[in-house]
Amino acid sequence: MAEHTTAGLEITEGLLVDGRTMPLVVEPVGSPPDLVDWASDARDLLQDRVSTYGAVLLRGFGGVTAEAFERVVRTVCGEPLDYVERSSPRHAVHGNVFTSTDHPSHERIYLHNEQSYNLVWPLRICFCCLTAASGGGMTPIADCRRVHDRIPARIRDDFAERGYLYVRNFGSGLGLSWQEAFQTDDPAEVDRYCAANGIETEWRSARELRTRQHRTAVSQHPRTGEWVWFNHITFFHVSTLGADMAAALTDALGADNLPNNTYYGDGAEIEPHVLDELRAAYDAEMIEFPWREGDVLLLDNMLAAHGRAPFTGARKVVVGMADPFSASPR
Repeated sequence: MAEHTTAGLEITEGLLVDGRTMPLVVEPVGSPPDLVDWASDARDLLQDRVSTYGAVLLRGFGGVTAEAFERVVRTVCGEPLDYVERSSPRHAVHGNVFTSTDHPSHERIYLHNEQSYNLVWPLRICFCCLTAASGGGMTPIADCRRVHDRIPARIRDDFAERGYLYVRNFGSGLGLSWQEAFQTDDPAEVDRYCAANGIETEWRSARELRTRQHRTAVSQHPRTGEWVWFNHITFFHVSTLGADMAAALTDALGADNLPNNTYYGDGAEIEPHVLDELRAAYDAEMIEFPWREGDVLLLDNMLAAHGRAPFTGARKVVVGMADPFSASPR
């Protein structure tokens, strides 16, 4: 750990896990100072560290509440964003600070980059632990630069050329409804949003909607220039749910009617061994650590993937997103 004074405060900085590139842990020396006040003074330092390491864990600061966390997000990363084109159940806690997810506590949420399936996504996503789980409940992260480099070149290059296709089916009673996903009850508004965001819509009935969106799998970070594996290919593929669940869903709904699934960009099925390689790359780079109450985790959303481990007991981890980046239609 390196010790120095920044913004009038003596702090230590060091990597949480030897041999890994993230997260960088920043802790105060001595009595816990107010996080909001210090983060405001240390804004430039924190922006630099997030862009360099991809993940910064602020630990041991005082005055951490949902309201304070929103102020930290606003000060360090920009105005907190609303949650649009939703794929996970969440509810607002304070302003545009949301629960990290409302998925049941026994479910694992696989590594992914927030809203990488959108044409506009947040370059910053931040988490805050208000209540730590009694068991589990970690927010695993992975360096997407290293995930990119781990994937065999033949697979990575194939996806770079073909992209991938994300298909959603709404109306089965599983997953979000289209009303929740698009935050409207008006089908015409859904069509307008999708037309503007490179998404095909197919209304199968008033209740049932199928969407298709072609997206890239490999991206170059707009600020650092680094190549990253940035997509939802594994996250939304039915096989990531596990063999038993994937089989049950497919038998019940049919392969074409799954709530979420991914394909090569030309619509071809992704081979099982390819998906295994992709998951192996994520798993090899995954870093987990127990939350402590008051922890704040600042992520560059393109450099770091995140997920959630199952947990027991009460857990309250909230999220704020900021710094929107607009990509050309992919």
